[in-house]
Amino acid sequence: MGASIRHVMQIAILLAALAPALLLAPLLALAPSGALGQGTPPEGAGAPRIGPISGLPLPRYVALRAPEVNLRTGPGLRYPIEWVYAQTGLPVEVIDEFETWRRIRDWEGSIGWVHQNMLTGDRQVLVIGKQRLLRRTPEEGAAGQALLEAGVTGKLNRCSSGWCEIEVGGRAGWLRDDEIYGVAPGEEVR
Repeated sequence: MGASIRHVMQIAILLAALAPALLLAPLLALAPSGALGQGTPPEGAGAPRIGPISGLPLPRYVALRAPEVNLRTGPGLRYPIEWVYAQTGLPVEVIDEFETWRRIRDWEGSIGWVHQNMLTGDRQVLVIGKQRLLRRTPEEGAAGQALLEAGVTGKLNRCSSGWCEIEVGGRAGWLRDDEIYGVAPGEEVR
């Protein structure tokens, strides 16, 4: 008898936990495409996706605004914190939107949600892979002016023909776009 009461209690607890989802399921089925932060599907081959909230392209690169930013498992304060970023200016890629929340991907491929106030449109880049030579001009054999360690962040000034001019510690110079995170391959930035 004690085992069956425990079993009934477990079922009741499970149903209570699922009740909000069961009540919302019919409404979610009727929601228009993109209304739940999934973005709008491309209209044609190669057409850019536009964020349903901001009207900006998806995906797009931005940077963390604060020295401490919580990455959450879902778009809201009730979702658990999965990770805490501890560096202002770290570039991330916005891949989706829901109300005031942005779904981001970092340079390691981690994905989660942050509040839009924790992001800035100022373009930053992160040196990836290994130590990189910051060159004076956008050419493979160009003289270097600084060695940058992997993990260093800098301000993105512009990109053209696979080269990006960045500024680190008051020095401006050039890196190939495959040596940094924060720009799409071949992206032109003016």
